[in-house]
Amino acid sequence: MRTQTGMVDPGSLSRRDTRISILIIGMLFFIFGFVSWVNAILIPYFRIACELTSLQSYLVTFAFYISYLVMSVPSSYLLRSIGFKRGMMIGFWAMSLGAFLFVPAALMRAYPLFLLGLFTLGIGLAVLQTAANPYITILGPKESAAQRISVMGICNKFAGIIAPLIFAAVILRVSDTDLERTLPGMGAAERAAVLDAFIRRVIIPYTVLGSVLFVLGLVVRFSPLPEIDTENESTETAAINSGKKSIFDFPHLILGAIAIFLHVGTQVIAIDTIISYAGSMGIPLLEAKTFPSYTLGATIVGYFIGILLIPKFVKQVNALRFCTVLGAVLTVCIVNMRGMVNVFGHETDVSIWFVVLLGLANSLVWAGIWPLALDGLGRFTKLGASVLIMGLCGNAVLPLVYGFFADIAGERSAYWVLLPCYAYLMYYAFYGHLVRSWSLLRRPVISTPEYEFQEDKNR
Repeated sequence: MRTQTGMVDPGSLSRRDTRISILIIGMLFFIFGFVSWVNAILIPYFRIACELTSLQSYLVTFAFYISYLVMSVPSSYLLRSIGFKRGMMIGFWAMSLGAFLFVPAALMRAYPLFLLGLFTLGIGLAVLQTAANPYITILGPKESAAQRISVMGICNKFAGIIAPLIFAAVILRVSDTDLERTLPGMGAAERAAVLDAFIRRVIIPYTVLGSVLFVLGLVVRFSPLPEIDTENESTETAAINSGKKSIFDFPHLILGAIAIFLHVGTQVIAIDTIISYAGSMGIPLLEAKTFPSYTLGATIVGYFIGILLIPKFVKQVNALRFCTVLGAVLTVCIVNMRGMVNVFGHETDVSIWFVVLLGLANSLVWAGIWPLALDGLGRFTKLGASVLIMGLCGNAVLPLVYGFFADIAGERSAYWVLLPCYAYLMYYAFYGHLVRSWSLLRRPVISTPEYEFQEDKNR
């Protein structure tokens, strides 16, 4: 059924149309993962090629993800004015431009220009994420939203597993293992020539990536993906929201955005720092490049568990609670547990495998937060989703915090920054998502089923 604006009520879609829509959105999440998680390789790569400190190298994630803070709210207005498919096309084309900026950046070995390219890639992704996440959240019953998001997460993290491996296979050589060690002994001219040749290896893969992204924009624009109405309100929801003037009247949304900020920060720290952490143990880059894939593999395991258990056996809010507690426990283990182990042929300190297991702890947090934070927003859904997407700038900020402490106290001790993040996530999972009034923020909340909230009877 189409609304007066020509949009489709998601509840009226046939099973076939719903599956086609989920398939297309799954492709988008694959692209998100492929472009995003290659940063795990770019961080140590740029650190060598542009001769950076740990803090400077983590500007890769800062430049990439700070664009979400800048672009998320404008994205919601863009999508509202031109529709999902045209908006997605623009998002893909912005990403394409960002990829092509790597070419002049590599020719000049200009780190600021690389950061501009990453920022532009992030702008495109912000548009796509603002469209795709609320789309998949409401494309079916809300009690199984975490299950659908888990499927999207598998697409995202599978791409994240293969992206660093493909990128490393294209740009890294066996001889690169000793490159960082031999650079200090080179003369200025030889050093510049070696680093210029090293950095220019990104030209071909990013030229290909930019071309593919441009074509994908056209594919999505002319795909059968329906323009669904993400702001449809039931009569009950409209009545409840009649006095709401802005998204700030929804405390569970604002608290959820903070939770997203901290969650994505913990996730990117677990994935993007693990190569450097392995390097601090003396593991060469060509061996260390596999560790982000192990972390993402653990995340995919968590997604499959979620798909099998949610909502039939486990409520998605209880899965969220378990994952947040597990993350806090693993953080303590990373910092305090020591001892050499041999796993998958890697002779390492046991702590690195607790970093890998953070992938499992993080797996169902995103999927748990989104439906809880968007519940009952009605006509505010699209803007609310953009606020949650703004939380992705946590990927920009928290790795810098980690890098700051890594330079001061070492890679292992810097993982302490994760503990307060998981503490807040536990707060949101157990209490924060139930708050529907700022006046009740410090008072007990009585709830019936997972998405219901019993308002203060005196209001």
